[in-house]
Amino acid sequence: MRHSLAVFLLFTLAACSSLPEADYEKDSKATADELYAKAKAEMQDGEFERAVKDLERMQSRFPYGRYAQQAQLDIAYAWYKKGEPAPALSTLDRFVKQFPKSDALDYVLYLKGLINFDENLNSYFSTLFQQDPAERDPVALRASFDAFKQLVTRYPQSRYAEDARQRMQYLLVTLAKHEIAIASYYLRRGAYVAALNRAQGVLVDYPETMQTRDALQIMVQAYTRLGMADLSRDTQRVLDSNIAKDGIKPSQTFFKERETPWWKFWEL
Repeated sequence: MRHSLAVFLLFTLAACSSLPEADYEKDSKATADELYAKAKAEMQDGEFERAVKDLERMQSRFPYGRYAQQAQLDIAYAWYKKGEPAPALSTLDRFVKQFPKSDALDYVLYLKGLINFDENLNSYFSTLFQQDPAERDPVALRASFDAFKQLVTRYPQSRYAEDARQRMQYLLVTLAKHEIAIASYYLRRGAYVAALNRAQGVLVDYPETMQTRDALQIMVQAYTRLGMADLSRDTQRVLDSNIAKDGIKPSQTFFKERETPWWKFWEL
């Protein structure tokens, strides 16, 4: 009985060990259509890493086939959905070099924007009240904005353009808040010139956001503490004019939410 059980286990293990090799042999004889269909099914099931391997295998066997461009885009998307931004972005950069005249370049810019948008947003808000503002640098958010801006500028009629525009509006507010947080930090630390520079940057770079009121308020305080009474009064008049025009006070702008909540844009 013991001998029979050992023989049974031996055959079972041998059969299991041969399965991957059999699958590989089967895929080596599959057509491009079959390999692509398999990879797409794996992506639909959330098996993104397996899909990437199958797509790469298909590319190596059919480098100039009908799926040459689409497979590379799918690889980038699979890495993005798996939460691996670095290989996703490098795949997109490689796509642009290989297919500089592709009709899918608007999608490439859109996906690059999404990858950077999703990558930094969680960490940005998780550290918003746990880290000195001057220590944070939202590089990914700026990269996301730049990709979306290229998209709407170069391909204004793209199917992705409208969503990109909405995300850009949110990113502008987020980046303006970041600058206000840093300016406020400098103001509290007594670095009044640095606070002025940051606040003035908000007026120049983000003039359409509500954070301009916060920037003016910071400038009023910084000028006052630097003993520049005339500049403080002039800035206060500009601030009062803005408040009279739309009724929004500086203390309200930092926490005021947009009509469309940020989480609406998180899913592709």
